[in-house]
Amino acid sequence: MLQIDVITLFPEMIDNAASFGVLGQALKGDLLKVNSHTPREFAADRHRTVDDRPFGGGDGMIMLIEPLEKTIQKVKHKNSKVIYMSPQGDVLTDEKARALAKEEHLVVICGRYGGIDQRIINAHVDEEISIGDYVLSGGELGALVVIDAVSRFIPGVLGHNESADKDSFSEGLLEHPNFTRPREYLKEEVPEVLLSGNHKVIGEWKAKVSALVTLVKRPDLFQAYLEKENEKYRSLKKKKTEAPLKELKKFWMNLSLKDRKILGLAELTEEDFNG
Repeated sequence: MLQIDVITLFPEMIDNAASFGVLGQALKGDLLKVNSHTPREFAADRHRTVDDRPFGGGDGMIMLIEPLEKTIQKVKHKNSKVIYMSPQGDVLTDEKARALAKEEHLVVICGRYGGIDQRIINAHVDEEISIGDYVLSGGELGALVVIDAVSRFIPGVLGHNESADKDSFSEGLLEHPNFTRPREYLKEEVPEVLLSGNHKVIGEWKAKVSALVTLVKRPDLFQAYLEKENEKYRSLKKKKTEAPLKELKKFWMNLSLKDRKILGLAELTEEDFNG
């Protein structure tokens, strides 16, 4: 079972948010353990001070070393991986979340105010992680994003072992659009293939739609995906199909106009498939 210890000045943020939804069910089912710890426990004065002005001046306050280090030492052991939520870190990806889910113990440090002393990072942090190129008031929201993303790769958390593998980014692509009842709504009908009951055909159809959706919404991801597909294609001794982009274009051209519209693919043109 993966254990995650979060070091934060606001443990209620972590405890409350982690109690809902899939994450909450994972905690109740003992599939994951999340604890929060506050450096205020080790503050040296009666006011429980945990920050001070930075040397050299500047905006914001810096979290004090001693209370933070004692909190880290309280939860860290030889198999721990210590993460600091920081806009300077590597951006969280599906691949990184999958790797973190294989760890035995994660310690996640949430900075506040002007951040934490660099000496703490040098001495204790194994990896800095960011959730995007922007700045938040503290690391708690980022930590919750990491916890939620990681939890999805823990067996049993999603109820179906293949669920996480079918989500967006799992194959480097965005997920295909999904539909439920009623069959017709706002004069738009669910694509006929999804009602066929032929799961092999439906699976192949969804894979191609995912590629097209990615081409429209995230051309950067699509190019990376296409390079991998082209490499696989070139390695085939007997090429039973056309090159990946040509095959995808043929699939798109065979889609009806109403299916293109409901799938969000109406803006694609033949020029988009020129590679």
